[in-house]
This record gives sequence, C-alpha cells and structure tokens, in this order.
Amino acid sequence: MTRLAEDVWERLAAHIPRGEELTARLALPDVTDRLFAGIDADGRRHVLVQLLPADADLRDVQSRGLWVVTSDLLVSGRERARYLDLVCNDLSGYDALDVIGELGQRIASGREGPAESVAKVLSKWRRFWGQLPREALSREAQLGLFAEVWFLAFWLLPRTPFLEAVSRWRGPFGARHDFEWPGRSIEVKATTSTRGVIHRIHGIDQLAPPESGDLLLFSLQLREEAGALHSLPRLIGECRSNLESDDDAVVRFETTLAQAGYSQAHDDEYARLRVRIVAQGLYHVQGDFPRLTAVQLGEGLPSGVEQVEYEINLGGFKHLLAATEPGSATF
Repeated sequence: MTRLAEDVWERLAAHIPRGEELTARLALPDVTDRLFAGIDADGRRHVLVQLLPADADLRDVQSRGLWVVTSDLLVSGRERARYLDLVCNDLSGYDALDVIGELGQRIASGREGPAESVAKVLSKWRRFWGQLPREALSREAQLGLFAEVWFLAFWLLPRTPFLEAVSRWRGPFGARHDFEWPGRSIEVKATTSTRGVIHRIHGIDQLAPPESGDLLLFSLQLREEAGALHSLPRLIGECRSNLESDDDAVVRFETTLAQAGYSQAHDDEYARLRVRIVAQGLYHVQGDFPRLTAVQLGEGLPSGVEQVEYEINLGGFKHLLAATEPGSATF
C-alpha cells in the first residue's frame, strides 16, 4: 500500500500559512499530480484532490476523525481551484491519513472519478476512524500488545492467508481468547519476570477451554534493555509492511490495533520500551497445566468475590510444549 513520504508533513510544518490559505505539496509525485498534502493556519493536516470541471462534488462528515468536503481553496503558489478536501480533525489519526496514500493510485488509474475513489477509500477506513484512541497504553498493555502482534507476525502470517490470519485476532473485540478460529484458540502472554516463565492470569475463564477444539497458551519471555532491537512501533511497522499487498488485511489490522487502544500518535513514548526476546513457546492447556477454572471451583466464586487473578509458572511444564519456534507449529 502506498504511503506518503515520511518528511512531507515536516516540510509543510516549516511553512505554516496565514488566514484561509493552505500550504501544500504533491503527496505522491511519482504516482499522480492531482493529490496534495496540505497544512492550514491551525496546523491541521489535509489531503487535497484537485478536481476538473466535470468532476463530482463529495461531502462526508460521518467520521469523527476525518471529514471530506468540496471547496474552492487558495493553495500557496497556485491559483484558486476546486478540491476534494480530506481534513484530519484528530491528532491521533494522522498515521491513518498517511496510509490512505493509496488514494493516489486509484486517481492515477482513471477508472473512476475522484469523488468515487475517495468514497471507496473512506468506506474501507470508516471503522478505524470511528475508534481513534486518545490515551497512551500502560506498560503492561504495551507488552501484551507486543506479544499478540509478535504471534501474528511470526507464527500466523507466514503460513496463513493474510486476511484470515488477521481475522483470527479476536481478543481486542472482547473474545475470551486472543486468537480464535474453528478448532483452536490461543491465549497470548508476555512476561519480563526474571524468576521464571511467570504469567498473570486474569479471571477463571481466561484459561477455560473453548466449547470445541483445543486451547493453547503462547508464552513470550522478554527483557527490557536500552540497546535491544525490538519495540512496539517497530514491530507494528514490520507487520504493516508484510501486509501491504492485501488492502483488506491492512484495514483489518489497523482496526484491531485501534480496538486494542493503540495509536501511532504515542509512538515516541512506546519506542522507549525496548525489549529483547529471551524465549517463546506454545503450550497445550490440558492435563496438569497450571490453571484455575470454574469446574475446579465447583459452585464458582464465593459470594462477594467478583474477580480472581493469579500467577502461573510454566518452568516445570516443558512436557506440554507444542512448539518453541514458529516454523515447528502447525495451525
């Protein structure tokens, strides 16, 4: 998927216009001369599509983070002209504004009018724009998300069609387990403990088996190190690159990230948490696997007890390992 060059917005920010003018430059000069990246006097980012006299208008203000209007605009250094103006109204949505650089390829193809191209792109991203997060994730949430994206990137994507693999990531949407598909569920856990393979379990249902199929636990052991190579933004960037040949998979990935509370607006903060991969393993949750379930508790939680959290140590359960490397797992 085509993305805007990383330095486009930096160059524009150095020349903030005054009044109603926009400062703009070609967004994808190698693709089309009708798509511009722009910035207004308030610092808001715009994507502009220059219209021809016969081109249709478009107005769409349904998304919280992104509006589309048709306007006669004065762009610095150019004559006043009619544009489709995609206005980003939310700082945390700037990353998605870059991703819709795919718009340039649609316009360049000439198979449809600019208004139709914009409407189709906006339709694909509608769900994402409706869920833009505002708060940064906690350290624990960052590590948990890192482990889930790691499992997706290295354990599922290499052997599963992209859209199918991303669609199996169900935890952020309220599913009981992080990854689910017919016949199999995967719970993903990260730990930075130096005492062993220790994971915190949230509730008596988290390690309960699905109604049909197998449950496995993916364990990712991490160490925080200033010189480590891995960070959440870097991992997500690599995953985006791997998915870029499948637009539907990219949209599903971005939607799931947003549902998980991730926003690229906080990447500077997230990049400070750097980790080294110590070990990883996929365990069968069966037999003597350490867990608490409703069945074990008999009548369930005692009256007045609303939540149970506990820790497990998988150090003595190597006999339940299904795989320790992505290539040795079968899905």
